[in-house]
Amino acid sequence: MSAPENSDALRHLTLAPEAQRQLFLEARTANTFTGEPVTEEQIRAVYELVKYAPTSMNQQPMRIVLVRSPEARDRLVPHMTGRNQEKTAKAPLVAVLAADLDFHEELPRLVPFMENPQNVFAEPGPREASARFNTALQVGYFILGVRAAGLAAGPMIGFDHAAVSKEFFGDGRHQAVCVVNIGRPGPDAWMGRLPRLPYEEVVTTV
Repeated sequence: MSAPENSDALRHLTLAPEAQRQLFLEARTANTFTGEPVTEEQIRAVYELVKYAPTSMNQQPMRIVLVRSPEARDRLVPHMTGRNQEKTAKAPLVAVLAADLDFHEELPRLVPFMENPQNVFAEPGPREASARFNTALQVGYFILGVRAAGLAAGPMIGFDHAAVSKEFFGDGRHQAVCVVNIGRPGPDAWMGRLPRLPYEEVVTTV
């Protein structure tokens, strides 16, 4: 792969070039995978790394269901849309990532220096918004963790969110936000690198 256009800027990073390539520059959203299995040890390693991702008030609303059995896969695939059905059916491992809308119940042990931190999120509306935002942060780090394990991730939001939430959680407090296919990239796993917006169009100094 050719060097990125901003290769000169990257020299200011302390992250090793090999890690830059593995996590960002050469990493892609995979559409096909080999048949090599993804082990429980690999996923545990991913979680043990990414659980340190930053979130608001150390809230940790993301919940993960690993879809391994054929029966569970059969329950998930019909709720995926379009080409996501075939990709999900063939991936070595699929993770359903959801937001726990009642994450505040865990805050007393996650923020032990505060008195009654759960009261900050007593109102359902702001609590759900916070759960979704911080789960999105955790999803991003989860994808990086998959890449750090030498695997490829295929994150998707093209699915019936209400149906998947009901199928794999069913308690009303968890809402699926993303489905991620995980494994070693297979043949023609990705298309060409799509354009990115340049720094000058994104960053403003005031």
